[in-house]
Amino acid sequence: MSELGRRTRVRVAVDALGGDHPPGEIVAGALDAATELIQPVLFGPAELDTGGLEHVVTTEVVGMEDKPADVVRAKPDSSLVRAVRAVGDRSVDAVVSAGNTGAMLAASLVHIRRLPGVHRPGIAVVIPAHEGPTVLIDSGANADARPEHLLQFAHMGVLFASEILGVASPVVRLLSIGEEPEKGNQLTLEAFALLAASGLEFAGNTEGRRLLEGGGDVVVCDGFTGNVALKTLEGTIRSVLGALRTEISSTRSGRLGGLLIRPAGARLRHRLDPETTGGGYLLGLRGIVVIAHGSSSRRAIANAIRMAATGVEHSIVDALAERVPSRTTAA
Repeated sequence: MSELGRRTRVRVAVDALGGDHPPGEIVAGALDAATELIQPVLFGPAELDTGGLEHVVTTEVVGMEDKPADVVRAKPDSSLVRAVRAVGDRSVDAVVSAGNTGAMLAASLVHIRRLPGVHRPGIAVVIPAHEGPTVLIDSGANADARPEHLLQFAHMGVLFASEILGVASPVVRLLSIGEEPEKGNQLTLEAFALLAASGLEFAGNTEGRRLLEGGGDVVVCDGFTGNVALKTLEGTIRSVLGALRTEISSTRSGRLGGLLIRPAGARLRHRLDPETTGGGYLLGLRGIVVIAHGSSSRRAIANAIRMAATGVEHSIVDALAERVPSRTTAA
């Protein structure tokens, strides 16, 4: 039986002050996501208008400029830290924030902690590739990484792809500057050797230009590379779709053609829009943490909350604890 089947509701802590548009878009998204099975719990100031949702009052705010290492100690009553801590003390089942990613990672490491044997948590984001969704991990949690970290990211990504996306035998690729095994820096060369000997369905390297085509069911990289790749993709998609709209509307014939392709264009826009998924899982922790985009709208926040509830439903934390190989060297 699924976790949702065992519970009356899944309680998801929501940082009402995270991101670029708090608290209005955050609260609106939480209200949109609320159902009989999903209960968002808003963390924010006393004057917050929650629309009737459960409210935990907090007195401090974590800004994007705050140093992640200082946040847990300096702002323990912030909406971000309190929301994360609620997962650690099991008063909620998951947490969602569009706030400071580094602060979310720091708070999660202190209050939720890593699963036994996990080197470092990694952010898993779904990329809407043409051949099917691709899990990109790490997408920004670890700017620096070691080869053994990338190996664990691969195992976590495979579990994500199989449990959440329903991929039967996920194929893993390593993000590099060329498809040949000898291409890459020292990190990717050593990670390639570990992945090749891992027993996973490893199909070698892939390049950034193939991410939207379908470079693999799981694409592994360090967090610096992954975050640059992800933001480049999102910016390119936004620019291309915007340029297409401008060109279509600039001439009479273009506007006529636009009417004919509107249904296909709407489907493409929906598939490529990062707000369709809402964010990424911070995998490798003892609880479910979803990091939403800083620019999240109400739609993105609602989808991030639903994403968190899906992780609870599929018992993704328990599955990771059972199936991700333990560390072999010090982190």
